[in-house]
Amino acid sequence: MLNVKKCALASALLVEALAPGIAAAALGEPQDSVQADVARLGGSIQVTGHDNYQLHEIRLPTGTLLREFVGADGRVFAVAWNGPTIPNLRQALGRYFDAYAAAAGAKHSGHSQLRVTRSDLVVQSSGHMRAFAGHAYLPQAVPNGVSIGELR
Repeated sequence: MLNVKKCALASALLVEALAPGIAAAALGEPQDSVQADVARLGGSIQVTGHDNYQLHEIRLPTGTLLREFVGADGRVFAVAWNGPTIPNLRQALGRYFDAYAAAAGAKHSGHSQLRVTRSDLVVQSSGHMRAFAGHAYLPQAVPNGVSIGELR
């Protein structure tokens, strides 16, 4: 059973790395490309304003919901996902993907979930076939007054 979970996580990481681009601006980057990507991929987007950020909820054609949290500075400070497939985390995490991939490749307990905690990045990912969820955020970029619990 443990090997099956380990294989599932390795497969999910491979899919993330090789999947085509998703409708998202990358973590820590400006949000400008979101609308064009949504139109190109046939996804749908809903934007909701909150006190300290905007929430962009993108429904991918696969049924996965990708949420981007954009601060007042126009940069994505967090992303979250849930659904039957894992979005392309290389795209969603941008320059932070390599840190995530290195942690995923390192020995850790539990193969159906992964947590990366660094001073500049927090990622939590879990799931199994057709039920994946996770979130990533930049601790230093989370606006004042925003609770980490909101970033899911």
